[in-house]
Amino acid sequence: MDKRAMMDALAREGFEKAGFNGTWLYAENGSVISKGAYGFSDAENKLPMREDSIFEMASVTKMFTATAIMLLVRDGKLKLDDAYATVFPEFPYPEVTFRHLLTHTSGMPDDFNTDRWVVPVLENEHRIPQNGEMLRFIRESGEPLGHAPGEEFRYTDVGYTLLAEAVEKLSGVRFEEYLKKNIFEPAGMKDSGIYHTRRDGRPSDRFTRNMVLENGKYVPSDLSADAGYVVGSDGLNGCDYLYTTIFDMLAWHKALREEKVLTLPEQKVMYTPGRLLNGEAAGADEDENDDGDDGYGFGWVVKHDAKLGLAVNHSGGMPGLETWFEHFVDADRALVILNCRDCSDGKAYDAFFNGMRAIAYDRESEPVKTVEELAVCEPDRSAWESFCGKYDYDNWDFLADEVFMKDGDLYIRLYYKTVCSTLKLFPLGEKEFGIKPFSGNITFGDGTLTLWGKTANKL
Repeated sequence: MDKRAMMDALAREGFEKAGFNGTWLYAENGSVISKGAYGFSDAENKLPMREDSIFEMASVTKMFTATAIMLLVRDGKLKLDDAYATVFPEFPYPEVTFRHLLTHTSGMPDDFNTDRWVVPVLENEHRIPQNGEMLRFIRESGEPLGHAPGEEFRYTDVGYTLLAEAVEKLSGVRFEEYLKKNIFEPAGMKDSGIYHTRRDGRPSDRFTRNMVLENGKYVPSDLSADAGYVVGSDGLNGCDYLYTTIFDMLAWHKALREEKVLTLPEQKVMYTPGRLLNGEAAGADEDENDDGDDGYGFGWVVKHDAKLGLAVNHSGGMPGLETWFEHFVDADRALVILNCRDCSDGKAYDAFFNGMRAIAYDRESEPVKTVEELAVCEPDRSAWESFCGKYDYDNWDFLADEVFMKDGDLYIRLYYKTVCSTLKLFPLGEKEFGIKPFSGNITFGDGTLTLWGKTANKL
């Protein structure tokens, strides 16, 4: 199996079919098998992507926040089952522990840090709120938890912003500095750091800009319809804002294996899925397409492969950005994929991404195909008129407003926040359709439309 040739071909085809714009690296047993860069790091196509381009990592940052907590546990500054309120007495939920925050089982609502806080502060006060203000906002909201701590797994950035505040208070230094001195430098991650580029500016042209596709054109995410969220969130810590390279993530993989930051027993604690009150693993995923994740540990998604053993990973996403890091604990492999531009064909990105992971797991990859290439050539259109009409969605960021026929083809009018797009539907089956640029499918039922796991009724 020539992994280098296969991965190189996948990346090239992914770029050519508008499914990838970024960098990647795959290593086995300490040696780089495949790496490279395709595309551009800006919206105007003036700055070519470099292998050492620096990307915002979004939620991949969480593994480093969790590592900082483990270092404080080692130093005796806290215990995992300590209540968060022992560090911040003003925190209004005394039953929430550090373990709950690490494993997304605290019950903290995620919308504390988006439309209900950062966006209003940015728009009404014309400033970017800082991470330390989160506690005050939570306290003043007066809201109960969404569920009892430990009762459910509910992924939320809020818990990790709170963990970052605890790192600062217990260490006595800024979160950014603590990670630099205690994690990045010992691991040899020379181009890594916590940065707030919308607040403070980009330190160099090596820092990529996340690019969003709007009305057929690419714009920087901080100038897009998502600008309120993107810019407003830039003062947060813990959940995002690690900036790094594929090479530094390889250094992180090696540092974990060589115990440069955490010992193997400490890592084992992080790689153990949290447990819910009913005994089930927090975040367990039995979806066969995801090969069945064991659950969520401390900043890591945990899985076991029958052949390769333990592997842990985390994804990251922001408007115009998708990141991935997978650390094969037993097999000594690492996979990094960094993409900083909305794909104009989500099917092509999925094929590229799934193919890279398949090769890393010693499996054959599927060719990269666009939604046009996957579409049925001569579909039966007899039922299409019955799909047409207005649909009712409630409290969606995405809103499918109307399905209609035009020149014999099926279209959907789709709203995303303030942007309205009219998009062609590509038949993948009798009632299933692909939609550019998204990877999800639309499925029609008896007077219903299902998209991204949500079902709407025809009006």
